[in-house]
Amino acid sequence: MLVQPHLEAMYRFAFRLAGQQQDAEDLVQDVVIKLYPRLHELEAVEQLRPWLNRVLYRQFIDQIRRKNRQIDRPLTELVGPESQVDWLDSLESDSVGPDFQLERARLGPVLDRVLATLTPDQRTLLLLHDVDGWGQEYIAEVLEIPLGTVKSRLHRCRAALRKKLQRELEPIEPVGRVGE
Repeated sequence: MLVQPHLEAMYRFAFRLAGQQQDAEDLVQDVVIKLYPRLHELEAVEQLRPWLNRVLYRQFIDQIRRKNRQIDRPLTELVGPESQVDWLDSLESDSVGPDFQLERARLGPVLDRVLATLTPDQRTLLLLHDVDGWGQEYIAEVLEIPLGTVKSRLHRCRAALRKKLQRELEPIEPVGRVGE
C-alpha cells in the first residue's frame, strides 16, 4: 500500500533509464521485491517518492555493472540507440500541423542517433530534466549528487548535444573547383 501510489512514476523513471518496456517493468519489479522484506524502513521514510527513485536508480546502475562484468562491451552498447527510439514516439504533440510533423519526422531519427552517442549518465540527466520535467533539486536528491554538479553536468550535456546536432544537421558544402 505504501508503494502503490508511486508505481506509475517509478515505471516512467525506469522506462527513461532502461528505454524498453520489458526492462522497465523488470526493474520496477526487482525494486519492489527487494523492498518487500524491508517494509519497516519504508514506513520510516519521510519523502517516499525520491527515496524510491533513488533505490530504482541504484538498481539500474547495479544491473548495468553486472551486465558489463558478464560481457566485455562498452557501456554505450548496453543502452544502445534502439532503446532510445521509443521515448520520442511516446511524446504527444501540442501542434499537429503538417510542418511540425515533417520537422519531427526529419529530426526524430537524428536526435535519436545523437542521444545514443552520449554517455548513459548524460542521456539520463537530459531525459529526466528536459523530457520528464524533473527539477534540478529533485535530480540532485535522487542521484545523490550536489545541486551544482547537476547544473554543470546539465550545461555540459546540452552543449555536447547542441554541438553534435549542429554537426549532424549542417549541410555538407559541395566540393567544387576554385573560382566557381
